[in-house]
Amino acid sequence: MAFISLRNINKIYPNGFHAVHNFNLDIEKGEFVVFVGPSGCGKSTTLRMIAGLEDISDGEFLLNGVRANEQGPRERGIAMVFQSYALYPQMTVFDNIAFGLTLQGVDEDEIDRRVRNTARILGLTDYLDRLPRALSGGQRQRVAIGRAIIRKVNIFLMDEPLSNLDAKQRVTMRYEIAQIHKETGATTVYVTHDQTEAMTLADRIVVMKDGYIQQVGTPYELYYKPVNVFVAGFIGEPPMNFVRGTLEKGCMTFGENKLDLTNWRSGVNEWEGRNVVLGFRPEAISLKEIPNALKVDSFVELTELLGDNSNIYVKSGENTAILKVDSHDTPEMDAPLTFWIPMDSVYLFDGETEKALGVDFEGKNETSVA
Repeated sequence: MAFISLRNINKIYPNGFHAVHNFNLDIEKGEFVVFVGPSGCGKSTTLRMIAGLEDISDGEFLLNGVRANEQGPRERGIAMVFQSYALYPQMTVFDNIAFGLTLQGVDEDEIDRRVRNTARILGLTDYLDRLPRALSGGQRQRVAIGRAIIRKVNIFLMDEPLSNLDAKQRVTMRYEIAQIHKETGATTVYVTHDQTEAMTLADRIVVMKDGYIQQVGTPYELYYKPVNVFVAGFIGEPPMNFVRGTLEKGCMTFGENKLDLTNWRSGVNEWEGRNVVLGFRPEAISLKEIPNALKVDSFVELTELLGDNSNIYVKSGENTAILKVDSHDTPEMDAPLTFWIPMDSVYLFDGETEKALGVDFEGKNETSVA
C-alpha cells in the first residue's frame, strides 16, 4: 500500500476553471517526488491539495490507505516550505525555527536541543541570534526549511523553495536539500519549474502540462524515454531539437538534407506518408563521421562558449538546431558545418498526436496523459 495516494484528483474553481484533471499518483514512504512543468500547469495547486490548503473538487486523497480529503493541514502531519521564506522579521533565527514547537508547548530544554541540532544540520549554528534581515537569501531559506524539519513530520512539501535564490545559491541549496532528505528519510514532494532541480533531486518526476500528467518516471526514464514531444522538449538543457516533416520512402528532409530512416527501427515503413517529428538531443551528435548515423550539412549562425562546452546554433534551409560540443571543437561563425546524428539517438513522434513512435512504454496506473 502506497504511503500517499491521489486517485482521480480534480480541482475546479468556482469560476469553472479546471486546474487539475484526473491526477493519479502513488508515492512510497521516503520517496522524493518532484512535480515539474511550466507556470500554470497545476503543480502548485496539486501540492496545496496534498497539504490541505486547497479543497479537492473530486477524487480521493489517501494517507497510509486512509481517506484524508476532509483532514486539515495539522491532521495530515505535513510540513510545508513556501517560495517566500515567510519568516517572522522580529524573531531571531532560533525563535523562528522553534516557533512551531513553542506553540505545541514543548519543554524549553527539548526545544533548545532540537533547534541546535537542526541548526547544525543546516549550517546555521553561528546565526541563531541573528534576525532574518541580517541573513542572505540562502540562509533565510535554510531557516524556513529548519522550521519545517524540526517538527519531525513524515511528509515535507516544498513549493519552489529555491526560485528566489541566485544561481550559485541554488546549486548549494540543492545539495543541502538532498542531504536533509537523506538524513531525515521523510517523504518529500517538491514543486519546481526548473528541470535541473527536478533531475538532480528526484527519485521520480511528474511532468505536468495544462493540468494533466504527461509522464511519471525516474530522471533517466524521462530523459531517454520521453513519451511525447512536450516531455522530450521540457527535459534537457538545451532542449531537444525537433524537425517536422513527412516520411516519404523512409526518408524525411532536414533543410537540404535527406535523412534516411529505414534502418532506424523495424517497422518504420508503417508510418510511410505520415507527418512525423524527428528529435535529437544537442549533445547526441558527432562532428566526425561515424557509422549508422544521419549526415547533416548546416551553417553556423551563432556560438556560445560556456567553459567546458559550447552551444552551436546551426541552420539548414528553414530548420534550426542547437548542438552541444566540447569547447575545443567550437566552429567559426558563419561557416559551414557537417555533423552526424547516431541512429540510436534519433527519436520519432507522431506529427498529430505528438506521441513517441517505435517505443514500447509500459503503462503505469499513475500516468494520465492529456
